[in-house]
Amino acid sequence: MADSTRGNAQDHTRGSTRNSTQDTTSDSTRDAYRTVLGMTGVALPVVSFFGRLPVAMIQFGSVLLVTETSGSLATGGIVACALALGQVTLGPYVGRLADRHGQRAVVLAFSLVNAVAIAVYTAGAVADLSTPALVALGVLAGATIPGIGPLSRARVVPLIRAKGGDDRLANTVLSLESTMDELSFVLGPALVGLAAVAGHPAYAFAAAALLVAGCGTGFALHPMGRTAEREAPQAEARRGPARARGAVVRPRLPRSVYVVRLGLVFLGVLLGACGAGITALTQELGRPGQAGLVYAAMGVMSAVVGLSMAALPDRFGLLARWRVATAAAALLSLPLVWTDSLVGLYVVVTLFGAIYAPNLITGFALTERAVPRERLAEGMTFAASAFVGGQAVTLAVAGRLAESHGAGAAFALGTCAAAVAFVIALAARHQKPAEAPEEAPAGAAA
Repeated sequence: MADSTRGNAQDHTRGSTRNSTQDTTSDSTRDAYRTVLGMTGVALPVVSFFGRLPVAMIQFGSVLLVTETSGSLATGGIVACALALGQVTLGPYVGRLADRHGQRAVVLAFSLVNAVAIAVYTAGAVADLSTPALVALGVLAGATIPGIGPLSRARVVPLIRAKGGDDRLANTVLSLESTMDELSFVLGPALVGLAAVAGHPAYAFAAAALLVAGCGTGFALHPMGRTAEREAPQAEARRGPARARGAVVRPRLPRSVYVVRLGLVFLGVLLGACGAGITALTQELGRPGQAGLVYAAMGVMSAVVGLSMAALPDRFGLLARWRVATAAAALLSLPLVWTDSLVGLYVVVTLFGAIYAPNLITGFALTERAVPRERLAEGMTFAASAFVGGQAVTLAVAGRLAESHGAGAAFALGTCAAAVAFVIALAARHQKPAEAPEEAPAGAAA
């Protein structure tokens, strides 16, 4: 009886300890988000969220829009690939311009030009222009994307660190940013899907043009942008004398940055293959309008998991997180290969969505740790471009693969890409950012 009483008391104590630990972790996570929002204000995340929403709408929606107007999934994949390649090609250059001249003028100019480019691209698709013409318009629409998502990371993380924030708060910022990305990839495809069901995907593209013009301008002119606006010319001035003498002044990137980018490329391949597979399977089932909603279900799960990433303990390091996340991506994507019903697709894709935010958050966190501050905007846009680049190439390849061999073939391609990403994560190592080179003495160029 005494032993039983002691056992019950010990169980009660352990249970109370677990509950207390869980409550403390939950409170700590909420406090971290409150601290971050207190430092940034609420307006900036709201404006940046609606400013990045058009990217999700036109990336996923291009497949639906062009497939709807041309009648060919392969053509839709090719044009969507061209749009994404345009973004990949010019995205890092946008970040480099922001590092040198500040975000305000760069984001403002690209937002307004991108709004016009989206409108022209949509009109061309509705007019059923030839595939080469649509490819050219898609490249233009992608190349002028202002990159609000990665630039928001590059703006807010240094602000948090400047105000005394540690790595935990920096991770919280990246969790919030990636969650906003995921929510945009929930709402964006959902809006395109709803527009397709209600009338035509072009309606969603018109909304995307208005959003990028309005919210891109709001993000560019937000007061917090003044800090970067002041710092960029000062950094440029410091580089000026050395550049005039022909010295190399840009700090070099450690090798680990390129390893992370390569991993993000294959994560993009996974997402592109899943997007093509979802579109193909919903068409095979006679429910093409459901594609955006299926995508949204995946994004909801990803966003929920993304918010919870801030609760992970510091001892669970970034490299370990990356390896676990890529391994989970390979395992959870495998059932998609044999999915053959709409209900099954919703179930499997929703579970599979749990791995996306951890992969993206960890990839951007590893980038932020390794990239020198002078090249942070460029580093973030390059990381985003690596992800989009893998997605872009896959949209064209997986679209044809799905047309020839069915949706399962596209999903199988994604699973193979996740396995490669896991191998890359296993090979990754931590490296600190390189210091900016000092100004060379006079005559060093000679």
